[in-house]
Amino acid sequence: MKKDQLLSRLLTRRRALIAGAGAVGAAATAGVLTAVTGDGPATSPPAAGSQARRPLTSSAYRLQPLTGWGPPHAAPRRTLVRREPLLRVSGRGRTMVLTFDDGPDPRYTPDILDTLAEYDVRAMFFVCGEMAVGNKNLLARMADEGHVVGNHTWSHPLLTRLTRRQIRSEMERTCDVIEDAYGERPEWFRAPYGAWNRTAFQLGAELGMEPLAWTVDTLDWTAPGTRSIVERVENGAAPGVVVLAHDAGGDRSQSVRALRRYLPELLDSGYHVTVPRRHYA
Repeated sequence: MKKDQLLSRLLTRRRALIAGAGAVGAAATAGVLTAVTGDGPATSPPAAGSQARRPLTSSAYRLQPLTGWGPPHAAPRRTLVRREPLLRVSGRGRTMVLTFDDGPDPRYTPDILDTLAEYDVRAMFFVCGEMAVGNKNLLARMADEGHVVGNHTWSHPLLTRLTRRQIRSEMERTCDVIEDAYGERPEWFRAPYGAWNRTAFQLGAELGMEPLAWTVDTLDWTAPGTRSIVERVENGAAPGVVVLAHDAGGDRSQSVRALRRYLPELLDSGYHVTVPRRHYA
């Protein structure tokens, strides 16, 4: 091949390479402009990687695992195993907590909920599983109105006389009913009669629940009279106090009437009646 022919062929090949590169650059520029202006269909550039992959169909995308872009996994929350129950709650100012045990009872619980709703107050209800299973609508109402539902065992037994397996059954069955009706598993539990033991604390912690007792006992379960219940609450009122009352387990009409009297008086005295917040380790 002559020298002038070889030179002509090399120049021709160089022009072709330059033209091809220009076409690719123009296409890429057009794609970027289209994506910004919305004047036409845009295609995303291939993701960086060792090998280019073909675009996936929509159905294929659904089959791909989502990895690397989710929020970091939160550390599991741990509940401490306590040696004694909590008796008071922390809070700013004159904060108090009202608690009601043994329900829900369709004869009395709705009236208590009505009074709480009238004054826009939240309370805690420590329910028994055997009462809750037939009154799930009341637990659903408690959830809707912002009250806290705690575990008070299934059948209200004396835990100190039960085996470990029996205590677990009493707690777990009630947790299941609460979750089904209330929408969340309970974060608090209370031993019937205030009879705690090491096993109860351990199992409660395993189930993610804190033990809460009380500071002021209204003794309403003895039916002492409405005035007596009101006086016990008012005389015991103080920042951090937890009041024990009942909405089931007998005739609780005195408890219903007493709440109507002492609740507005507590609020007028500057108390903030609310529910506690959990603090995880």
